[in-house]
Amino acid sequence: MRHSRLRQVSAGASAVGCAFALLCGCSLIPGTPERAPSTPTQAADPSLGQMSTYLDMMERLSRATPAEQAEIVQSAKDAAELTPTTSNRLRYALTLATPGHGKTDENAARQMLTQLLATPETMLPAERALAWICLKNVDQRLILQAENQRLQASTTQQDRDRTAATNRRLQAEIEENARLRKQLAEAQAKLDEITRIERAIIERNPGNGGR
Repeated sequence: MRHSRLRQVSAGASAVGCAFALLCGCSLIPGTPERAPSTPTQAADPSLGQMSTYLDMMERLSRATPAEQAEIVQSAKDAAELTPTTSNRLRYALTLATPGHGKTDENAARQMLTQLLATPETMLPAERALAWICLKNVDQRLILQAENQRLQASTTQQDRDRTAATNRRLQAEIEENARLRKQLAEAQAKLDEITRIERAIIERNPGNGGR
């Protein structure tokens, strides 16, 4: 009886030992590494392709001959007037904003770009960015043009002032020369009159001439 009870206790201890060893073994086995969450791939902005066509058009416009430039601008203008979609109006505004050709018109480009940006919901994201950048560029050019005109006007006014001052000095010198010539003529006339009087006196009294 006693031996049977010891065997039961020994078996129970062995079972507990095996369970403990199993648990320890499981804790030592390296687990399967967790997979890092994948970053979702962002879809490409469809407006980027449209912006590429705008930039290509602006580049062609800046490199083309005058005749080709006029044709590009006229084509954009016709499209904007016949089919005034946002893209057509933006394309025409960009042709006017592009510098270096005969149809460049910063004021008209500024007006059109401002109108387009007033309703940003009608534009694609890249279109809004391009319109905003071009508008800021046009604003800076208009500021520079106004400053250049102011400097030119100031220079012109200074030139006019210098010319007027030079003319006044010349006129004053002419008048002074005329006054001096008049005084010299009057002095010469007086001298001639004195000489004439002296001769007349001598001729009346010839005997005094030798004394």
